Amino acid sequence: MLCDDTAMRIHRGESGKVQTGAAEGTGEQSGSTPLLPNGVLAPMLTPFADDLTVSADRFVAHAHWLLGSGCVGLVPFGTTGEALSVSTGEREAALEALVAGGIDPGVLLPGTGVSNLPGAVHLTRHAVRLGCRAVMVLPPCYYKDPAPEGLFRHYAELVERVADDRLRIVLYHIPQVSGVGLPIDLVARLRLEFPDTVVGIKDSSGDWSNTQRLFGIDGLTVYPGAELQLIDALDLGGPGCITATANVNAGPVAEVIRLHTAGDREAAVSAHEGVVAYRLLLQDYAAIPSLKRLLAQWHDDPVWANVRPPFLPMDEGDGRSLSELLAAS
Repeated sequence: MLCDDTAMRIHRGESGKVQTGAAEGTGEQSGSTPLLPNGVLAPMLTPFADDLTVSADRFVAHAHWLLGSGCVGLVPFGTTGEALSVSTGEREAALEALVAGGIDPGVLLPGTGVSNLPGAVHLTRHAVRLGCRAVMVLPPCYYKDPAPEGLFRHYAELVERVADDRLRIVLYHIPQVSGVGLPIDLVARLRLEFPDTVVGIKDSSGDWSNTQRLFGIDGLTVYPGAELQLIDALDLGGPGCITATANVNAGPVAEVIRLHTAGDREAAVSAHEGVVAYRLLLQDYAAIPSLKRLLAQWHDDPVWANVRPPFLPMDEGDGRSLSELLAAS
């Protein structure tokens, strides 16, 4: 099923750098709406009932709350959503609950990456058939140091087996968690080989030099995985970010993007200072348990604090202390 030509075909200028097109970083096509959302996207937390089943009602309510708080897109079942602790059937049912609960599938970019190819195909096909805007796909992990060619074949097989012109893929680079990264040349090759399908990447590596290089790939939409370098990303033509803290702080992040897009960079930089301070406070705590504890307190709903093993819930007193710190920041 794969093309025999495995040569790297990357558009490069005289400097040897990968060249970026006119719509750099926005995922836009001339005269059309953006392929991917411009703004802040939330990798949604997954609520679990006391018996640790997915709480569909809370999931739907959280989605509506996030969109009302300033998010332009939702990413269910990423790292923040405890995706690898949620079964295939649970993921499908939860996505269907979102759509049945009034969430426009055009704002959804669910994570569908799993280590086995048939599972990734199944989840991706389901998301596409629901009408989701795109899917975010983690590389196959667990196996040590897979060759770039093997990673290419995984994604190529995924595209060819789903076999749907509506498929749009946002690659997911988080090597410090997955143990498997996506080299720049591989990302460029996937973009070149599947230009209508591989349209973006979320870079959660925390390595700004890597993110900068991704912005050099022609036509690729680049979402930093945190708001710390948001101004720099916007300066390079980026559309925004996909950040875990959007689960609790979407509005201020969205305001930074709005100000920058309106041409008031100075005001955006000033607003960004508060956003960074908020993020740095949160980074001193385990992300998923702390975010869930905050929601449990804010919604007066202790069920929100539940996490699936191997995570442990945040202590209630620690959550109150964190909430006070954030309110004072």
